[in-house]
Amino acid sequence: MNITGLLLLPLAVLYGLIVYVRNKMFDFKILKSKSFAIPVISVGNLSVGGTGKTPHIEYLINLLRKDFNISTLSRGYGRKTKGFLLVDEVATSETAGDEPLQYRKKFPEICVALDEKRKRGIAKILEKNPETKVVLLDDAFQHRYVKAGLSILLTDYYKPFSHDYILPSGTLRESRSGMKRADIIVVTKCPRVISPITCKSMEEDMKIQHGQHVYYSYIDYGNLIPMNAFAEKIAAEKFSTILMFAGIANPYPLEDQLKSIADTVETIKFRDHYQYQPKDMLKIKEMFESIFSKNKIIVTTEKDAMRINGTPLMNFFVNLPLFYLPIEVKFHKKDKDKFEKQIINYVRKNKTNH
Repeated sequence: MNITGLLLLPLAVLYGLIVYVRNKMFDFKILKSKSFAIPVISVGNLSVGGTGKTPHIEYLINLLRKDFNISTLSRGYGRKTKGFLLVDEVATSETAGDEPLQYRKKFPEICVALDEKRKRGIAKILEKNPETKVVLLDDAFQHRYVKAGLSILLTDYYKPFSHDYILPSGTLRESRSGMKRADIIVVTKCPRVISPITCKSMEEDMKIQHGQHVYYSYIDYGNLIPMNAFAEKIAAEKFSTILMFAGIANPYPLEDQLKSIADTVETIKFRDHYQYQPKDMLKIKEMFESIFSKNKIIVTTEKDAMRINGTPLMNFFVNLPLFYLPIEVKFHKKDKDKFEKQIINYVRKNKTNH
């Protein structure tokens, strides 16, 4: 813990006590958790973000969508709407939030719903989309008014919860012991090669409980996707300079990836879920034009692309080579089959014919 964390420790103790009491009220059934008759899978984390929830939700969608009718339920962080909402083809990041909008655009055949109250949200999904067979809860580990049938906890390989502290001294929303509620723990953003010794050490640090399953995943990057006609004309695979901008919790893996295709990577960072303004686009444009290089491009994340694509902000990039870099999650060979089998077995065992 750094000096700032130590100074904030009294606040962390107070916050931790409040969360502890809340969790105990659920444990002792003073506050009630509701179970549903259909399979409900929760994906979340102990920390405030940056563990890779979105690509893991997409992994589950791809795994299940051929055999089951899926609905996702998110809070819709950063949206300007409230209450229950079904994300449709005219939704924007302002009305739906960037992650739900991404799910809707990539998987138009599934139901993508929003509600800050997850219990109400699931009931509304079943009312408006009764053919739903599986609900995927996005970022719902602390939403204990719903008792998920299968709870998946994500933790970053480079910043596991076992080495983190409660807010505001660290980034944890609750104490490390909250991990006991998880059925599955996925260590995300791992190296492509990871040794059994490293895995064993991590699992000892995390204090894995009997019956919990631990899997290891890593990020696989796709090809650069052009976002305008100007970018479509670019055929190079190696660049002198890439200007990257991102409004996500942890942009460093993307930055490292871009260094493999560029001599220099310049970065402009915004806060997570940042809603871009014209002044931000102007800043990006001016910085790009100041870079003394001919073979240069602008790259952002898929999430950030959702916030600006189809909006007037794209006008700033009409004559600029703007791309986004898609990502997907892959599991290490020893884990892929086991993880998928556990998910599918849970869904099949708990599906209903409502």
